Amino acid sequence: MRKQFIMLIVALTLLNCKDESKSNGKLNVVTTTTMITDLVKNIGGDAINVQGLMGSGVDPHLYKASEGDVSKLVNADVIFFNGLHLEGKLVEVFEKMESPTKKPVALSETLDKSKLIGSDYFASNYDPHVWFDINYFKQFAKRVTQVLIEKDPNNAKVFTDNEAKYLAELDKLQKDVQGVVDALPRKKRILVTAHDAFNYFGEAYRFRVVGLQGLSTATEAGVQDVQKLSNFIIDNDVKAIFVESSVPRRTIEALQAAVKSKGQDIKIGGTLYSDALGDAETIEGTYIGMYRYNIKTIVSALQ
Repeated sequence: MRKQFIMLIVALTLLNCKDESKSNGKLNVVTTTTMITDLVKNIGGDAINVQGLMGSGVDPHLYKASEGDVSKLVNADVIFFNGLHLEGKLVEVFEKMESPTKKPVALSETLDKSKLIGSDYFASNYDPHVWFDINYFKQFAKRVTQVLIEKDPNNAKVFTDNEAKYLAELDKLQKDVQGVVDALPRKKRILVTAHDAFNYFGEAYRFRVVGLQGLSTATEAGVQDVQKLSNFIIDNDVKAIFVESSVPRRTIEALQAAVKSKGQDIKIGGTLYSDALGDAETIEGTYIGMYRYNIKTIVSALQ
Protein backbone atom coordinates (compact mmCIF):
# COMPACT_ATOMS: atom_id res chain seq x y z
CA MET A 1 0.00 0.00 0.00
CA ARG A 2 2.80 2.39 0.89
CA LYS A 3 4.46 1.96 -2.53
CA GLN A 4 1.14 2.44 -4.36
CA PHE A 5 0.52 5.63 -2.39
CA ILE A 6 3.95 6.96 -3.31
CA MET A 7 3.43 6.19 -7.00
CA LEU A 8 0.08 7.99 -6.94
CA ILE A 9 1.52 11.07 -5.24
CA VAL A 10 4.42 11.25 -7.69
CA ALA A 11 2.11 10.85 -10.68
CA LEU A 12 -0.31 13.53 -9.47
CA THR A 13 2.54 15.89 -8.67
CA LEU A 14 4.08 15.44 -12.09
CA LEU A 15 0.74 16.28 -13.69
CA ASN A 16 -0.14 19.27 -11.53
CA CYS A 17 3.18 20.94 -10.71
CA LYS A 18 4.27 23.88 -12.76
CA ASP A 19 7.88 23.70 -13.84
CA GLU A 20 9.52 26.24 -11.59
CA SER A 21 13.02 25.17 -12.59
CA LYS A 22 15.41 28.12 -12.66
CA SER A 23 12.52 30.53 -12.04
CA ASN A 24 15.02 33.19 -10.94
CA GLY A 25 17.88 32.03 -13.13
CA LYS A 26 19.34 29.84 -10.39
CA LEU A 27 19.47 26.09 -10.01
CA ASN A 28 16.81 24.65 -7.73
CA VAL A 29 18.57 22.16 -5.48
CA VAL A 30 16.84 19.83 -3.01
CA THR A 31 18.75 18.07 -0.24
CA THR A 32 17.76 15.49 2.35
CA THR A 33 19.69 15.67 5.64
CA THR A 34 20.75 18.86 7.40
CA MET A 35 24.44 17.98 6.94
CA ILE A 36 24.04 17.79 3.18
CA THR A 37 21.93 20.96 3.12
CA ASP A 38 24.67 22.89 4.92
CA LEU A 39 27.33 21.46 2.61
CA VAL A 40 25.45 22.38 -0.57
CA LYS A 41 24.79 25.91 0.70
CA ASN A 42 28.50 26.37 1.32
CA ILE A 43 29.43 25.22 -2.19
CA GLY A 44 26.54 26.81 -4.11
CA GLY A 45 26.34 30.07 -2.19
CA ASP A 46 24.11 32.71 -3.71
CA ALA A 47 24.26 31.06 -7.13
CA ILE A 48 21.67 28.40 -6.24
CA ASN A 49 18.35 27.94 -4.43
CA VAL A 50 18.53 25.22 -1.77
CA GLN A 51 15.60 23.48 -0.07
CA GLY A 52 16.33 20.90 2.62
CA LEU A 53 13.66 18.30 3.30
CA MET A 54 14.74 17.52 6.86
CA GLY A 55 15.13 19.96 9.72
CA SER A 56 16.94 20.01 13.04
CA GLY A 57 16.40 16.93 15.18
CA VAL A 58 14.82 14.93 12.35
CA ASP A 59 15.75 11.26 12.17
CA PRO A 60 16.54 10.38 8.52
CA HIS A 61 16.18 6.64 9.19
CA LEU A 62 12.46 7.10 9.85
CA TYR A 63 11.66 10.11 7.65
CA LYS A 64 8.69 9.79 5.31
CA ALA A 65 8.12 12.08 2.33
CA SER A 66 5.07 14.34 2.40
CA GLU A 67 3.16 15.51 -0.67
CA GLY A 68 4.99 18.83 -0.31
CA ASP A 69 8.34 17.03 -0.36
CA VAL A 70 7.40 15.24 -3.58
CA SER A 71 6.52 18.58 -5.16
CA LYS A 72 9.95 19.98 -4.22
CA LEU A 73 11.68 16.91 -5.61
CA VAL A 74 9.79 16.99 -8.89
CA ASN A 75 10.64 20.67 -9.45
CA ALA A 76 14.31 20.29 -8.53
CA ASP A 77 17.14 20.62 -11.03
CA VAL A 78 19.42 18.62 -8.72
CA ILE A 79 18.74 16.32 -5.77
CA PHE A 80 21.50 15.38 -3.33
CA PHE A 81 21.15 12.66 -0.72
CA ASN A 82 23.45 10.59 1.50
CA GLY A 83 22.64 7.09 0.33
CA LEU A 84 23.70 3.79 1.95
CA HIS A 85 20.05 3.43 2.99
CA LEU A 86 20.24 6.32 5.47
CA GLU A 87 17.09 7.84 3.94
CA GLY A 88 15.52 4.42 3.45
CA LYS A 89 11.91 5.54 3.12
CA LEU A 90 12.77 8.25 0.57
CA VAL A 91 14.52 5.90 -1.85
CA GLU A 92 11.15 4.65 -3.13
CA VAL A 93 10.26 8.21 -4.12
CA PHE A 94 13.60 8.72 -5.87
CA GLU A 95 13.15 5.53 -7.86
CA LYS A 96 9.65 6.48 -9.06
CA MET A 97 10.67 9.92 -10.29
CA GLU A 98 14.06 9.09 -11.79
CA SER A 99 14.49 9.96 -15.47
CA PRO A 100 17.38 10.28 -17.97
CA THR A 101 17.56 14.02 -17.25
CA LYS A 102 17.07 13.86 -13.48
CA LYS A 103 18.85 11.29 -11.37
CA PRO A 104 19.15 11.97 -7.64
CA VAL A 105 22.81 12.06 -6.59
CA ALA A 106 23.80 9.71 -3.77
CA LEU A 107 26.93 11.39 -2.42
CA SER A 108 28.11 8.18 -0.79
CA GLU A 109 28.59 6.67 -4.25
CA THR A 110 31.79 8.69 -4.54
CA LEU A 111 33.34 6.77 -1.64
CA ASP A 112 35.48 3.64 -1.87
CA LYS A 113 33.16 0.93 -0.54
CA SER A 114 36.10 -1.28 0.45
CA LYS A 115 37.05 1.28 3.10
CA LEU A 116 33.58 1.72 4.58
CA ILE A 117 32.48 0.12 7.85
CA GLY A 118 30.35 -2.93 7.19
CA SER A 119 27.43 -4.28 9.16
CA ASP A 120 25.58 -7.58 9.25
CA TYR A 121 22.55 -5.86 10.75
CA PHE A 122 21.82 -3.04 8.30
CA ALA A 123 20.15 -3.25 4.91
CA SER A 124 23.03 -1.74 2.91
CA ASN A 125 25.72 -3.75 4.72
CA TYR A 126 27.52 -0.44 5.27
CA ASP A 127 27.34 2.06 8.10
CA PRO A 128 25.72 5.12 6.47
CA HIS A 129 27.00 7.73 8.99
CA VAL A 130 30.01 8.56 6.82
CA TRP A 131 29.95 12.33 7.49
CA PHE A 132 31.65 11.73 10.84
CA ASP A 133 34.86 11.06 8.92
CA ILE A 134 35.82 14.55 7.79
CA ASN A 135 37.83 13.11 4.90
CA TYR A 136 34.66 11.54 3.54
CA PHE A 137 32.79 14.81 3.94
CA LYS A 138 35.52 16.46 1.85
CA GLN A 139 34.79 13.94 -0.89
CA PHE A 140 31.13 14.86 -0.62
CA ALA A 141 32.11 18.52 -1.15
CA LYS A 142 34.09 17.67 -4.27
CA ARG A 143 31.21 15.66 -5.71
CA VAL A 144 28.71 18.45 -5.02
CA THR A 145 31.01 20.91 -6.80
CA GLN A 146 31.36 18.61 -9.79
CA VAL A 147 27.60 18.13 -10.17
CA LEU A 148 26.80 21.83 -9.78
CA ILE A 149 29.36 22.72 -12.46
CA GLU A 150 27.85 20.12 -14.81
CA LYS A 151 24.39 21.61 -14.28
CA ASP A 152 25.45 25.27 -14.36
CA PRO A 153 28.86 25.74 -16.05
CA ASN A 154 28.40 29.52 -16.14
CA ASN A 155 28.90 29.60 -12.37
CA ALA A 156 31.83 27.17 -12.35
CA LYS A 157 34.22 29.73 -10.84
CA VAL A 158 31.77 30.52 -8.03
CA PHE A 159 31.47 26.84 -7.18
CA THR A 160 35.20 26.08 -7.34
CA ASP A 161 36.09 29.17 -5.28
CA ASN A 162 33.52 28.22 -2.64
CA GLU A 163 34.78 24.65 -2.65
CA ALA A 164 38.37 25.76 -2.05
CA LYS A 165 37.30 27.97 0.84
CA TYR A 166 35.17 25.28 2.44
CA LEU A 167 37.81 22.57 2.08
CA ALA A 168 40.29 24.88 3.84
CA GLU A 169 37.78 25.26 6.69
CA LEU A 170 37.43 21.47 6.89
CA ASP A 171 41.24 21.14 7.01
CA LYS A 172 41.30 23.50 10.00
CA LEU A 173 38.46 21.59 11.62
CA GLN A 174 40.43 18.36 11.37
CA LYS A 175 43.50 19.93 12.93
CA ASP A 176 41.51 21.48 15.78
CA VAL A 177 39.56 18.28 16.52
CA GLN A 178 42.77 16.27 16.65
CA GLY A 179 44.19 18.77 19.13
CA VAL A 180 41.18 18.37 21.43
CA VAL A 181 41.24 14.57 21.15
CA ASP A 182 44.96 14.39 21.95
CA ALA A 183 44.20 15.81 25.41
CA LEU A 184 42.12 12.71 26.25
CA PRO A 185 44.08 9.55 27.23
CA ARG A 186 43.44 6.54 25.01
CA LYS A 187 42.03 4.45 27.89
CA LYS A 188 39.26 7.03 28.37
CA ARG A 189 38.22 7.08 24.71
CA ILE A 190 35.06 5.02 25.07
CA LEU A 191 31.97 6.62 23.56
CA VAL A 192 28.58 5.19 24.58
CA THR A 193 25.60 6.65 22.71
CA ALA A 194 21.97 5.90 21.89
CA HIS A 195 22.71 4.26 18.52
CA ASP A 196 25.71 3.38 16.36
CA ALA A 197 26.15 6.72 14.58
CA PHE A 198 29.76 7.43 15.58
CA ASN A 199 31.76 4.50 14.23
CA TYR A 200 33.53 6.58 11.58
CA PHE A 201 34.36 9.17 14.22
CA GLY A 202 35.72 6.39 16.42
CA GLU A 203 37.83 4.99 13.61
CA ALA A 204 39.27 8.41 12.78
CA TYR A 205 40.14 9.36 16.37
CA ARG A 206 40.67 5.97 18.02
CA PHE A 207 37.58 5.86 20.18
CA ARG A 208 35.84 2.65 21.09
CA VAL A 209 32.23 3.35 20.14
CA VAL A 210 29.28 1.43 21.55
CA GLY A 211 25.64 2.17 20.69
CA LEU A 212 22.62 0.97 22.61
CA GLN A 213 20.68 0.58 19.36
CA GLY A 214 22.05 -0.56 16.01
CA LEU A 215 22.97 1.56 13.00
CA SER A 216 19.33 2.38 12.34
CA THR A 217 17.05 3.90 14.97
CA ALA A 218 14.26 1.77 13.50
CA THR A 219 15.74 -1.03 15.63
CA GLU A 220 14.55 -0.83 19.24
CA ALA A 221 16.91 -1.67 22.10
CA GLY A 222 15.68 -4.48 24.35
CA VAL A 223 16.15 -5.22 28.05
CA GLN A 224 19.04 -7.57 27.29
CA ASP A 225 20.79 -4.84 25.27
CA VAL A 226 20.50 -2.44 28.21
CA GLN A 227 21.80 -5.00 30.71
CA LYS A 228 24.70 -6.04 28.49
CA LEU A 229 25.79 -2.45 27.90
CA SER A 230 25.42 -1.54 31.59
CA ASN A 231 27.84 -4.35 32.44
CA PHE A 232 30.25 -3.08 29.79
CA ILE A 233 30.13 0.41 31.29
CA ILE A 234 30.91 -0.90 34.78
CA ASP A 235 33.69 -3.24 33.58
CA ASN A 236 35.39 -0.43 31.64
CA ASP A 237 34.79 2.32 34.23
CA VAL A 238 33.11 4.58 31.66
CA LYS A 239 32.56 8.06 33.14
CA ALA A 240 29.72 9.32 30.94
CA ILE A 241 27.15 8.28 28.35
CA PHE A 242 25.51 10.51 25.77
CA VAL A 243 22.06 11.38 24.49
CA GLU A 244 21.53 12.09 20.76
CA SER A 245 19.44 14.97 19.49
CA SER A 246 17.49 12.84 17.01
CA VAL A 247 16.90 9.84 19.31
CA PRO A 248 14.48 9.77 22.28
CA ARG A 249 16.27 10.51 25.57
CA ARG A 250 14.53 7.62 27.35
CA THR A 251 16.86 5.01 25.82
CA ILE A 252 19.94 6.48 27.49
CA GLU A 253 18.07 7.23 30.70
CA ALA A 254 17.12 3.54 30.90
CA LEU A 255 20.79 2.65 30.50
CA GLN A 256 21.78 5.13 33.21
CA ALA A 257 19.20 3.61 35.57
CA ALA A 258 20.50 0.10 34.88
CA VAL A 259 24.06 1.12 35.74
CA LYS A 260 22.97 2.86 38.95
CA SER A 261 20.92 -0.19 39.99
CA LYS A 262 24.20 -2.13 40.03
CA GLY A 263 25.81 0.30 42.42
CA GLN A 264 27.83 2.47 40.05
CA ASP A 265 27.14 6.09 39.21
CA ILE A 266 27.13 7.19 35.58
CA LYS A 267 26.41 10.67 34.29
CA ILE A 268 24.82 11.79 31.07
CA GLY A 269 27.62 13.77 29.50
CA GLY A 270 25.42 15.85 27.23
CA THR A 271 23.48 15.72 23.99
CA LEU A 272 25.38 14.95 20.80
CA TYR A 273 24.27 15.78 17.27
CA SER A 274 24.30 12.60 15.21
CA ASP A 275 21.80 12.23 12.35
CA ALA A 276 20.86 15.92 12.24
CA LEU A 277 22.42 19.30 12.96
CA GLY A 278 21.19 21.77 15.56
CA ASP A 279 18.78 24.65 15.00
CA ALA A 280 19.46 26.63 11.85
CA GLU A 281 20.29 29.88 13.65
CA THR A 282 22.85 28.32 16.01
CA ILE A 283 26.51 27.36 15.66
CA GLU A 284 25.48 23.72 15.92
CA GLY A 285 23.26 24.30 12.89
CA THR A 286 26.34 23.98 10.66
CA TYR A 287 28.41 20.87 10.02
CA ILE A 288 31.59 22.48 11.30
CA GLY A 289 29.86 23.94 14.34
CA MET A 290 28.22 20.60 15.11
CA TYR A 291 31.54 18.78 14.94
CA ARG A 292 33.27 21.28 17.21
CA TYR A 293 30.42 21.12 19.71
CA ASN A 294 30.38 17.31 19.72
CA ILE A 295 34.09 16.88 20.29
CA LYS A 296 34.21 19.41 23.12
CA THR A 297 31.18 17.78 24.77
CA ILE A 298 32.67 14.29 24.47
CA VAL A 299 36.15 15.10 25.73
CA SER A 300 34.93 17.33 28.57
CA ALA A 301 32.61 14.61 29.89
CA LEU A 302 35.12 11.75 29.60
CA GLN A 303 38.17 13.47 31.10
